[in-house]
Amino acid sequence: MPARPTWSGSIQISLVSIAVRVFPASNPPHQVEFHQIDRITHHRIHHQNVDEGKAVATADIVKGFEYARNKFVEIDPRELQSLRLPTATTLEIRQFVQASELFPALYDRPYFVAPKDDTQAKALAIVRRALEDTGCCGIGEVAFSGRESLVALAAPSDRKQKGLMLYILRYAEELRDPAAVLSGVKEPAVTSQELSLAKQLIAGSTSRLNLAAYKDDYEAAVLRLINAHHKGQPLPEAEPARRGAKVINIVDALRKSLAAHPSKEGRPGKKPASRQAAGIRPSAPRSLSR
Repeated sequence: MPARPTWSGSIQISLVSIAVRVFPASNPPHQVEFHQIDRITHHRIHHQNVDEGKAVATADIVKGFEYARNKFVEIDPRELQSLRLPTATTLEIRQFVQASELFPALYDRPYFVAPKDDTQAKALAIVRRALEDTGCCGIGEVAFSGRESLVALAAPSDRKQKGLMLYILRYAEELRDPAAVLSGVKEPAVTSQELSLAKQLIAGSTSRLNLAAYKDDYEAAVLRLINAHHKGQPLPEAEPARRGAKVINIVDALRKSLAAHPSKEGRPGKKPASRQAAGIRPSAPRSLSR
């Protein structure tokens, strides 16, 4: 468990208060990082804070909100740090909802919730069990890492996992109206035969999720390219793009898919050895920040 939690405070449920610590449940994605290099000198390009050509010291930089063209309200970073919201120390559960009400587009980022010490463990265990048995999530707001967020407090989906889960949710104004994008999409009628074939195709490829089988192919390809340059080897050839079959009749396409006998295990195929990048590796991921 990380030595420093993202947030420490209390979960408030009516008159019940539980001191907890919150830790990131995800790592930032591995990403190959590049610097900007002068093509002629091969030196790294450095960026400076300048005001009309004059260098500006970091201590002299403040934040500015542009309320009119080239007119700013200036805010010192220390003033932002001094803002103290109640949610900075207390997560008040304002209501409980069925977990099924939280549709996937609401979820942003997961966190682990642990009791601050052993004396808080009993209260957390009671809340966890109650959330499991009712299928509910607690909804509230919490402030950390520079912003206030809507959150859901939930029991872990894996009953062997300890503690609770905290999910950062998106506010209503962060969600786009689907009608604005999809209003022109047609909904043709579906026959029972077409539906039956599609269900068979899905059933034949359904299995438990094997998350470890999925890897970032793009980063592996970038690392192969870097290694080739570094070792003076021929550059890797681009893999041919998959050419999708031209669908003339959806029923025929479904039948041909079924005839291909998809694996009942439904696991993604093993990646060829050429996809495994060797040599130069990306640096370890940084700690989560928002």
